[in-house]
Amino acid sequence: MSHRAVTDQTPRGEVVLSVRDAVKHFPLTHGIVFQKTIGHVRAVDGVSFNLHRGETLGVVGESGCGKSTLSRTIMGLERATGGSIILLGDELVGLKEKQLRKVRRNVQIIFQDPYASLDPRMTVGAIVGEPFDIHPDVAPKDDRRRRVQELLDLVGLNPEHINRYPHQFSGGQRQRIGIARALALRPQIIVCDEPVSALDVSVQAQVINLLERLQDELDLSYIFVAHDLSVVRHISDRVAVMYLGKIVEIGDEDQIYEHPTHPYTQALLSAVPVPDPELRGRRTEIVLEGDVPSPANPPSGCRFRTRCWKAQDICAAEEPPLKARTSSAHLSACHFAEELDVVHATQ
Repeated sequence: MSHRAVTDQTPRGEVVLSVRDAVKHFPLTHGIVFQKTIGHVRAVDGVSFNLHRGETLGVVGESGCGKSTLSRTIMGLERATGGSIILLGDELVGLKEKQLRKVRRNVQIIFQDPYASLDPRMTVGAIVGEPFDIHPDVAPKDDRRRRVQELLDLVGLNPEHINRYPHQFSGGQRQRIGIARALALRPQIIVCDEPVSALDVSVQAQVINLLERLQDELDLSYIFVAHDLSVVRHISDRVAVMYLGKIVEIGDEDQIYEHPTHPYTQALLSAVPVPDPELRGRRTEIVLEGDVPSPANPPSGCRFRTRCWKAQDICAAEEPPLKARTSSAHLSACHFAEELDVVHATQ
């Protein structure tokens, strides 16, 4: 179970982020001088979900499924092609840059690579305090040093190291610097874009524990993007599974991991390493054949059908709707969704 899983009987907090039919298409062009649009890469193609206060929504899927593009679109780093993204009551889609900058202070991001995300020419104090230059009302100039030191202490770093440079810190410490920077503007939502994938396993656990502590202390909401399903299970309250720009299954953590109903989710979970030999022997591994189709030319109907062992004619003709399965909070998009008939152990 997650650190504080939300059950059907437990009321969720208020909705802090509402995403409805979010779309992000990148144009494919031909020509050098006179460019002509010949198609689009459908990186995110109609994604909908709510994020509640104090909740962690894990987002998983293979490389190229649209997880990071969805995160960047929610942040406003990529402008949505269509749909609606409502952050704390404010619609982000269509906002001008100046308006977006003001609203976006409530949602910040922790990047994947702690080595590439920090400017090596800037001190830790300058890096963590940089958001105050854009939003000076958060911390007056004469109070910024104290505020930066408080943030360093909050994430477990020595406040006296404020004048050091990134190369003087380890990978885990650099990621803590990135977390401190994300907290500078007192956001209510943090997008964690694979924040521990570049770290050693022992350091991963320390960073995950830090994120959980900060969530409890500051009442934060997380969107946690990751490949590692074991990490996602540990930290998430709910999980959304993405494939080729769409959410194919979403539900509470225990529903997704114990009773996955979409074939793609079943295949992903079957690949999770299991330390217990007895459980490993009882589990059937599902091997997906072929590569993920191009998002510039996705299959008709169900996008997973070209790799699905359950595919039939209806899968090519009709796109399956995302609808309730084992409970009203557990949704999946499959014409032949069913409860898993093999054992998946991911502890």
